[in-house]
Amino acid sequence: MVSEKYLNKVFLSADVYAVCTQHALTTEKQEIMGLLIGEVDEDTYESHITACVILHRSDKQPDRVEISPEQLCTASMHAEQLAKKLEQPMRVLGWYHSHPHITVWPSHVDLRTQWMYQRMDPLFVGLIFSVFQNDSQNRSNHLQITCFQASQGKSELERREVELVIKPSPLQKYNLEGIANLPRILVQEEVDCHTDKESDIQDELANLHNDSFQTLAIVDIVSKVSKPLCEDLEERLKAVKARTAALKKLKNSFTSNTD
Repeated sequence: MVSEKYLNKVFLSADVYAVCTQHALTTEKQEIMGLLIGEVDEDTYESHITACVILHRSDKQPDRVEISPEQLCTASMHAEQLAKKLEQPMRVLGWYHSHPHITVWPSHVDLRTQWMYQRMDPLFVGLIFSVFQNDSQNRSNHLQITCFQASQGKSELERREVELVIKPSPLQKYNLEGIANLPRILVQEEVDCHTDKESDIQDELANLHNDSFQTLAIVDIVSKVSKPLCEDLEERLKAVKARTAALKKLKNSFTSNTD
């Protein structure tokens, strides 16, 4: 039996929100996924998510994602390393995935997955990012996010919404590394997918055809993910330098007035 213990609130750091959003927007054809790391207050039943791990998809599907035990183990090891580095408790608190072109609400598969993890940790939480939803009135796409747990209803599992608060925070180094590694992970997924298909094909023309599609996929990642990401980070750097210069100027003005 799962303990009747549920989360009251989830605090999500703004930089983790940025990483998850960036990850969700990398593809509108398949769902993406990752794990959430932080610490939980056992007294108030509040989770504080301050890091995440982007997971490598071994099987790309438009309507579902799965987390392997190996990936969960790797994320747990990452949380332990962060705990030592930051000298504070850190562990895997939940998971996130995307819903491209569909509503933000969890499916029956999502609820079963969530319920399975709550059997191991009653305070485990799920986040869903709904992306590429068309707004016909404004002619634009909008993003939605939901924070949920599963609860046992009379006949089936039900969604239990959890209050989500996005907490302002600077872009931490370990989350910056996660964003920087995103293109590499996407490219490796394409290489692995191509290798699996090629191993069953002996025809050279078919292999040449598949190689061409792999090249196109990698070029697409570079143009739509790597390049915009670099431009965004460069703009962030300019903003930080400008802010630093303004603060130094303000400090010098205070110093001169004191003298």
